Amino acid sequence: MPNNVGRTLAKGLGIDVDARYRNEPTEAVQSAAASFRSVEQYEEEEPTVAEFLYAHRPTVHGAVAYIKSLFPFWSWIFHYNATWLLGDIIAGVTVGFVVIPQGMAYAILAQLTPEYGLYTSFVGFLLYWAFATSKDITIGTVAVMSQLVGNIVLRVRDTHPQYEGPQIAQALAVIAGSVLLFIGLVRLGWIVEFIPLVAITSFMTGAAISIAAGQIPALLGLQGVNTRNPTYEVIIDLLKALPTARLDAAMGLTALFLLYAIRTFCNIMSNRQPQRKKFWFFMSTLRMAFVILLYVLISWLVNRHVNWDAKKAKFKILGKVPSGFQHTGAPKIDTELLSAIAPDLPVTIIVLIIEHIAISKSFGRVNNYVINPSQELVAVGFTNLFGPFLGAYPATGSFSRTAIKSKAGVRTPLAGIFTAVIVLLALYALTSVFFYIPMSTLAGLIIHAVGDLITPPKVVYQFWEVSPLEVFIFFAGVLLTIFTNIENGIYLTMCASAALLLVRLAKAKGHFLGRVKVYRATKDTAGKGVPFNEKGESIEIPSREAYIPLSKDDGSNPNIDVQTPYPGVFVYRFGEGFNYTNQAHYMDRLVEYVQKHARRTILDRYEKLGDRPWNDPGPRRGAKIDMDDNRPIVRAVILDCSAVNNIDVTSIQGLIDVRNQLDHYAEPEVVEWHFANVNNRWTRRALAAAGFGFPSVKDESNFGRWKPIYSFAPVDSGSNHTPHIVAQRSRDEEEDVISPGKGINDGAAQVAGRGDGKLAAVQGMNRPFFHIDVAAAVESAILNAESKNEGQASPANSVLKSA
Repeated sequence: MPNNVGRTLAKGLGIDVDARYRNEPTEAVQSAAASFRSVEQYEEEEPTVAEFLYAHRPTVHGAVAYIKSLFPFWSWIFHYNATWLLGDIIAGVTVGFVVIPQGMAYAILAQLTPEYGLYTSFVGFLLYWAFATSKDITIGTVAVMSQLVGNIVLRVRDTHPQYEGPQIAQALAVIAGSVLLFIGLVRLGWIVEFIPLVAITSFMTGAAISIAAGQIPALLGLQGVNTRNPTYEVIIDLLKALPTARLDAAMGLTALFLLYAIRTFCNIMSNRQPQRKKFWFFMSTLRMAFVILLYVLISWLVNRHVNWDAKKAKFKILGKVPSGFQHTGAPKIDTELLSAIAPDLPVTIIVLIIEHIAISKSFGRVNNYVINPSQELVAVGFTNLFGPFLGAYPATGSFSRTAIKSKAGVRTPLAGIFTAVIVLLALYALTSVFFYIPMSTLAGLIIHAVGDLITPPKVVYQFWEVSPLEVFIFFAGVLLTIFTNIENGIYLTMCASAALLLVRLAKAKGHFLGRVKVYRATKDTAGKGVPFNEKGESIEIPSREAYIPLSKDDGSNPNIDVQTPYPGVFVYRFGEGFNYTNQAHYMDRLVEYVQKHARRTILDRYEKLGDRPWNDPGPRRGAKIDMDDNRPIVRAVILDCSAVNNIDVTSIQGLIDVRNQLDHYAEPEVVEWHFANVNNRWTRRALAAAGFGFPSVKDESNFGRWKPIYSFAPVDSGSNHTPHIVAQRSRDEEEDVISPGKGINDGAAQVAGRGDGKLAAVQGMNRPFFHIDVAAAVESAILNAESKNEGQASPANSVLKSA
């Protein structure tokens, strides 16, 4: 309750802070609870804002833990050993041989020169390990991000030709990295959960198809194909330009074929020789480096006469790649450039998040560790923020290299350092070799790499089995990517998935529950029928009551006999939360069902036709009210809140409105509202503030016949057996009775759980209409309905009004 200062302030604002407490039947509830003398009393205290603020206050311990969480390597670096070192060296070097050709190829995809791909790869491997919570992930150049950067570079240069491609790409990296770093530092990494799997797979599939189609002109040496057009136009132009294919096609197609042939051969040999599986894995992994070196040799043999002039080559080659770091320095960013790249920042950030978090979480599940999404965003943000100072462009996690690193036996994130060393050596020692790399071979390498990003049909079929609607979203995203661009595809899938989620929330389906008697049978007890054994002999089998939908549309056996709990008692289970998006849908369904299966308490309450409200006109003119309506009157509504966590103002107001509506329907009787499985203290506080959780003061005339039911359990925590024991107030005497036992006295209540243990209420006895489960709620509602029925002289006298 509010303190003195709060009361004074409330009084000045005209707020009556004690109004809700005056509407609680405090004396009746306390009197009922006090009658259980053999058990320990428990009264639940409501949570307060001060309690919430205190629980979330900054502490020194929390600050220290936060700082430690920013540098996860402190938890394992001092345990580093020779075994870990060997595994990291092998994995790091293996990835290094893969990332060098990929980095240069992806830089070209980003409309940059090849060295920028090496810069980006070096920075990613050098910086990530200090912030990593994943040992497998590799940060660097990736196909999809490079394609997106290339699109942005071309678009900005069309309108702002004064900016060079590297300047645009580095500005994009700095701004996107700053945003991701901020999100990670304030620990908002949970927002990545709003990006569903179907959006990720659709985006990756559409992007892979677009990238592959855009690389075919380079693969075949075709002229006159504008790869900036939508993918479907690129494919049409490709078909038209096929007759113009040049010698590049021989270098590209054979390289692409060789890449797939080596992988297929290694997979076959791995299955045939399981004892040499590791060897064949490394052979398959190094296929890109092998193919690049092979075609460099071929290119050198064919073009060794060009004297370092790439234009004289018989097919397109990579050309000169500067040695070392030639583009270091602070990125040049001005307001005009910022405004030019601003429209593309959202999709850039989304792609950086999608690729990195999806990959790291996937490999964390495979290798039995859990990543911290917020910390991973810190790592990606830091890399992209400081990478451009060494010439890097936007980088994120790579699926193919992460898979290679994982299978190579990486032990810690420190493996990235060894990959960075390999890239550094390439930058200073191998740039002259890079001169002869055929462009068509690099195109084949890109096509080969992105082919693994296309979602296989069997995975799409799995989506169909799980959620058919999401398959339509998947294909819509892929088709939109093909017919427009990558950005539109990812926006569509995310928006469509969010819309589907909102529709499912707003139209969540609740169920009215009925009671069934359930027997648990084993092979020893399951014979010709329950409760009979294999010989057909009658035996006793423990049974219990369960509650399943009356409609039987949940997959339960339609032949099962499901009975209503009690005439006039309705049990309703929320399907998916209870909040402002779906409360109207739930409440409309509840009122409709209750009024269909229960009648008014007073059938003919209006003496004149003009007294009726417009929305209750009664029977047609000349017809009479059916005074023999044998439907029950409304006694109680039980809400199963097992699917409900938080509750908001709108949903509480909806409950209040429905309570008033049903009370009006049942008057002069008052409908009881019981709640089961309310496991959130703030939700119970909200319900109590609205007048739920205890008998209504409007039903004060029945307080003398009210019979509360509470759930008790042993206090001794050392007991391995904690039975669900229900105690109820005796009709004839103020003594405790433990149900379902017969004639068990007050002393037996103390030893029901343990010989030396006392019993205590599981939930607050000041909120008797909040129950531990549906069974307890139903029992309480039935007991009080029977009590009221007994107190009435006859149904005719109590529910009919003389004409």
